[in-house]
Amino acid sequence: MSSKSNHTEPDIVVIGGGVVGGAIALGLARSGARVTILDEGDAAFRASRGNFALVWVQSKGFGMPEYAMWSRRSADDWHGLADILSEETGIDVAHSQPGGFMLCLSQDELGKRVDAMHRLHNQTTLTDFPYEVLDHAETKRRLPDIGKDVVGAIYSPLDGHVNSLKLFRALREATTRRGVDYRPNCPVESITPRDGGFRIKGPWGEIATAKVVLAAGLGNARLAPMVGLDAPVKPSKGQIIVTEKTAPFLHNPMVTVRQTDEGGVMIGDSQEDRGFDTVVGQPILSVMAERAVRMFPRLAGLNVVRTWSALRVMSPDGFPIYDQSLSCPGAFVVTCHSGVTLAANHVLTLAPAILSGVLPDAVASFSARRFHV
Repeated sequence: MSSKSNHTEPDIVVIGGGVVGGAIALGLARSGARVTILDEGDAAFRASRGNFALVWVQSKGFGMPEYAMWSRRSADDWHGLADILSEETGIDVAHSQPGGFMLCLSQDELGKRVDAMHRLHNQTTLTDFPYEVLDHAETKRRLPDIGKDVVGAIYSPLDGHVNSLKLFRALREATTRRGVDYRPNCPVESITPRDGGFRIKGPWGEIATAKVVLAAGLGNARLAPMVGLDAPVKPSKGQIIVTEKTAPFLHNPMVTVRQTDEGGVMIGDSQEDRGFDTVVGQPILSVMAERAVRMFPRLAGLNVVRTWSALRVMSPDGFPIYDQSLSCPGAFVVTCHSGVTLAANHVLTLAPAILSGVLPDAVASFSARRFHV
């Protein structure tokens, strides 16, 4: 394991210190690069603070089967990433892959889910993505605590989850041990191509580097054009409820309800187009809570300990954007709204490719050029 370098100029600067930036930085450092992270800090609209910590595969990829394949690849490699983080930091991020459920509260809802899965899996490359459609009785056999309003579910063995706070901490610890120079409170004002590299400036000063990776979430929309890239991302607001800790009853993750390894229950399935508004809204929370209680009546007896909202990073079609600049070689953009699911890909596959200067064929479909055809 390398110690912190004495070089003042890094090989590569990662702009953004969330889960995506941390994963890319770790992958770069593991490949031998001298890395600096410039992180705006807690003032940023950090998507990482609001993630649901799912490693999710089912239901992903309609309209772009490559995204389903990319998600499946990361889910498969997540076991290896969890081992790496444990070995390098001693932190168990509580990763497990017990399979995930999508519960439905009406026959109409179940029918729409089943139809969507059929259309998704009719795409030619998705023959090896197993799932089951369950009625109420079979769902209750597997999840004894469901309520009478649950008419059925879709189950896939490919889905899992982690402890997002432990993941964030592990990425930070692992990059530090690998010699990454983490600089908080360093918003970037400008990136200027110069002398075959880049000069990055902010109120904190400036830094020169041979390569730069934009992993700044919603900030990528402003930064990308500075280096000949395009990242047309917009915010999608999501809200989350967290209950007090309770005895384990839910070992499988869902897109709307999950129990963490520490016992608390997370509830969250809202999507709002509200710009950069992050105010928690009582009407939305009420709908989320009501649906969750119908799914698991025992939740009605639990106290809510905190709520929050955060902004997802959404491209026009909802899929990731991975690109390298044609006009400014050495500049890359990495942006997605599934930073936890895709963390294994970012550490083990994408970061080494960025360092080599050639993005892998597996991400060719994710270029922002798809928006200009």
